[in-house]
Amino acid sequence: MQPDAVLVQRRTLRVVVATQVLGGAGLAAGITVGGLLAAQLLGGAVYAGLPVAALTLGSALSAFLIGRGVQRHGRRPALATGFAVGGAGAIGVVVAAGIGSAGLLFAALFVYGAGSATNLQARYAGTDLAPPQRRGTAVSIALVSTTLGAVAGPNLVVVTGRVVEEWGLPALAGPFALAGAAYLAAAAVLLVLLRPDPYLLARALHAATPSSAAAPARIGRGVVRGAAVLVVAQIAMTAIMTMTPVHLREHHHDLQAVGVVIGLHVAAMYLPSLLTGVLVDRLGRTRMAVAGGVVLVLAGVAAATLGDSVLASSIALVLLGLGWNIGLITGTAMVVDATTAEQRGRVQGSVDVLVALSGAGGGAVSGVVVAMAGYGVLALLGGALAAALVPVLLVLRAPAPAAA
Repeated sequence: MQPDAVLVQRRTLRVVVATQVLGGAGLAAGITVGGLLAAQLLGGAVYAGLPVAALTLGSALSAFLIGRGVQRHGRRPALATGFAVGGAGAIGVVVAAGIGSAGLLFAALFVYGAGSATNLQARYAGTDLAPPQRRGTAVSIALVSTTLGAVAGPNLVVVTGRVVEEWGLPALAGPFALAGAAYLAAAAVLLVLLRPDPYLLARALHAATPSSAAAPARIGRGVVRGAAVLVVAQIAMTAIMTMTPVHLREHHHDLQAVGVVIGLHVAAMYLPSLLTGVLVDRLGRTRMAVAGGVVLVLAGVAAATLGDSVLASSIALVLLGLGWNIGLITGTAMVVDATTAEQRGRVQGSVDVLVALSGAGGGAVSGVVVAMAGYGVLALLGGALAAALVPVLLVLRAPAPAAA
């Protein structure tokens, strides 16, 4: 006899909320000081985009492995392993900063990327047992839970820096020490509490339903739509966000100011999620995807034109975070709609690989673009990419959602 899917869904969402709070604190370290740490060790802002590229490449490989792990063994072991590996990578970054090794830094950041991939993949756990009309909301519950940790992380830069300085380590290693502890705690929570496994239960329920064999014929198009939204949002957000701390430091703003700006950005990435999820379910995927593209365009224009003050950067990055939030929830719902329970682990992992690789490219190129043409040009390019998403969505028709 199968467990009650409704009760398991409620329990799953509670566990996902707990792990997302911890995961948010872990991922904030790379966003906030990864570029600054690389610039400090390598001696130039042109290298500031490389840490995001390294951790995002690690995230891409991890997304692939986690997707295959979910397909074979379920969410619980796959996600717990991903967070544990990410925690080990964060500890490696602390060691690299302590001994001043750029090579170890990038290797550790690559491993640290597993935490980012796992935090992102965890959003799918909330959709495994959700009905089609509640999938956007289920994703939003996972994302909004990330807010507490993700906002606290950047604003603890100074505090964690002081702690590790007492250990004889550079202040910029502080957020990564916090990340290591947070990721390892998230792994423990998942391993102990995510029972029964929502993915394995959803697959069993799907197999027991006679009508489940009728998968929609337009699965490929639906996945492409969702992937396009996710990729564009990730590239635009990663490229601009990566170089904003460096841009602020070059204009003589201190680490506290950088933490405030990135904290507001991360809050905008996750805090609107509950409202966004409801709108995605009620207004439809395409309308919200177009809205996300418009917000990302506004973010690029704002970053390029409003100036280099903390207020101006905060406005631009809040818009950037909001646009990414809309894109992530909408794109995720599109991917889930276009797949069945048997396919989702593999397909979701593959889509997140593409998203991670796109983010890696955006992060790597961002430093070069800023060095050659300036921060304003980078911001406008991000906005232009988002604008190109709108005609793509209008050309492709939305497929019917797959059964829960």
